[in-house]
Amino acid sequence: MTLRWSTGDFDLELATGADAPVSIRSFTPAGEAPRPPAATPPLVEVQALGHGRFPGSHRYTCTAVGSRLRHTGHETIGGDLHVHQADPVTGLRATSVLSPSGRALRAWTVLRADRPITIQAVTSLVLGTFVTDDTTVDDLDVLWGDNDWVAESRWHRAPLREAGLPAMDPAVHHHMNRARMAVTTRGSWSTGERLPTGLVVRRDGGYGLAFQIEHNGAWHWELGEDRAGASLALLGPTDAEHQWTVRLEAGESFTSVPVAVTVARDPADPVGAVLAGLTAHRRALVAAKGTAGLDGPLPVVFNDYMNTLMGDPTAAKVLPLAEAAAEAGADYYCIDAGWYDDDAGGWWDAVGEWEPSRSRFPDGLDAVLARIRELGMVPGIWLEPEVVGVRSPLARTLPDEAFFQRGGERVVEHGRHQLDLRHPAARAHLDAVVDRLVGMGVGFFKLDYNIMPGPGTDAGGLAPGAGLLEHCRAYLDWLDAVLARHPGLLVENCASGGMRADYATLSRLHLQSTSDQQDPVLYPAIAAATPASILPEQAGHWGYAQPEMSAEESAFTLVAGITGRLYLSGHLARMDEEQLALVATAVAAHRELLPHSAAAVPSWPLGLEHRGPWQAFALHTGAAAVVTVWRLPGAPDAVELPLPALRGVQVACDQVFPAPGTPGMGEWDWSWNAAQGVLRVATDVPAPTARVLRLTRERP
Repeated sequence: MTLRWSTGDFDLELATGADAPVSIRSFTPAGEAPRPPAATPPLVEVQALGHGRFPGSHRYTCTAVGSRLRHTGHETIGGDLHVHQADPVTGLRATSVLSPSGRALRAWTVLRADRPITIQAVTSLVLGTFVTDDTTVDDLDVLWGDNDWVAESRWHRAPLREAGLPAMDPAVHHHMNRARMAVTTRGSWSTGERLPTGLVVRRDGGYGLAFQIEHNGAWHWELGEDRAGASLALLGPTDAEHQWTVRLEAGESFTSVPVAVTVARDPADPVGAVLAGLTAHRRALVAAKGTAGLDGPLPVVFNDYMNTLMGDPTAAKVLPLAEAAAEAGADYYCIDAGWYDDDAGGWWDAVGEWEPSRSRFPDGLDAVLARIRELGMVPGIWLEPEVVGVRSPLARTLPDEAFFQRGGERVVEHGRHQLDLRHPAARAHLDAVVDRLVGMGVGFFKLDYNIMPGPGTDAGGLAPGAGLLEHCRAYLDWLDAVLARHPGLLVENCASGGMRADYATLSRLHLQSTSDQQDPVLYPAIAAATPASILPEQAGHWGYAQPEMSAEESAFTLVAGITGRLYLSGHLARMDEEQLALVATAVAAHRELLPHSAAAVPSWPLGLEHRGPWQAFALHTGAAAVVTVWRLPGAPDAVELPLPALRGVQVACDQVFPAPGTPGMGEWDWSWNAAQGVLRVATDVPAPTARVLRLTRERP
């Protein structure tokens, strides 16, 4: 039996036969003819203790439970398709929820037990529709992103045959290929090793598939191959990778982490096409959560940390910076780390109470916050809510059960304990801190998270990975309650730069720090690739112009934020009038482009995985494309930037930032080849140098 379902954006066909598990046979853009895959892997795979896989391998497909699942019914609820299956051996029931969202399809799995069973892994979705009668594994490339501190968003592209699915002859070996291309992030840094976004595209153009895992903890995805086709499995935490298991007693249930997938066809740019779909989905997630502040004017935040006060704020340092930030046009001023420090810089392992320092603010922090408001800005504060230093009084007064534990011992990482937000004492402490600071007039929080406390906590008798999963979900519940209690509060997600930049978190919060990168020459590669995994209007790129920089150098540091969210820093109070005016024009240019950036979709003229001495990315709407271009040391004088979305279109090109004629700026030249859809950019200005250009469609 074939079940056909349309979301409006996509058409799906699911096989629901009596002798096989449910599988997705076709997943195509709406109106496109179905393309039956070479093989149809089960929609749901479940690894359970005592059942395992057949044949044995490291993969999460070919599970015994998954192969025994059989269709028991389906229904639509609130526009979502619920597909029900059951395993006659274990009695386990699995419901797959398929939910339209923007130009993507979200999915998760709900397991229900009618007798005790231990689950070691469960997929949120398994898909094999990217291999069809006209597309084989040999035709496909995979793209994935590495992510590390100050080295975020490093994308790679490789043929699937080279990335983990070597060719073999299953007829000779009498078994299918057991290899896999696997990508995993461990612990509570959901993006601390890899990005939760990936792509599979035809090498010669046309078909593309993109996906993301929406969880603020551990996750795993993998590509595998069987005798006739291939499969993509998307999961949250697992036993082998993350020490996660869950024991379900009769009547109990477990819900997997949400994932999202999208497909598109574009002969010239399938990467841009499918990431445009994920961009639309991310905006739909934000809209569905009602994240305050992203449906109106997007404020410019000045933060005094990066290459400026570096965690050493005092009233004497903050007040002149605040005056200069206001003059430059900032809307918010965030006092970063150190505002609670009365210990001469030795605060790292003593944090947790979050009380203002008396020595740093002799007239009280309240007076500094009041002055920031007098200057027309909203005051903000840095906070690392989930940690308590080992020297903090709270480490002695909160109960052991309020912290992560392993084997009855508190987990310690980098001189800190990790709060367990499942425990009411931990949550009550954080609620009191936030409510007190909001009562002082704080309207913005930068939430940091600088430790990674291992696989999790076994407090409560759970496997460590299960304890971590429950904490991660409790953290999201805590955020929801804070934002409900304080409407209008803006919250930045930092996590040591970009170590927890997932869309479980970003669907709720307003701004994401993209990196702690302090070298402006190393920032462009991060900024250019960021829109593949973070909305442009949420991507907080540091702009830290300094008084000792030349005009070209200052503009170079500011350019990244112009087409993201300009996250302003730098010693503005030491600048002369001309230097501060350049910063102010950057803020003005950013504001001018924000409506475009918040509606645009990204593309990468040099390739998403490109990391050469020229860097570029573009943001497209129907009316214009805004192209950010950096020339780094060692780059030739010119570069050609293909923009296939504008092929055959006449455009007018103008320089948005820095404004033409800005003192101290050299000349850039550009020309547009409409027939080929190529923008040629040339300059002999010594690197580093950068510009923001706008290509506006001319009316016929």
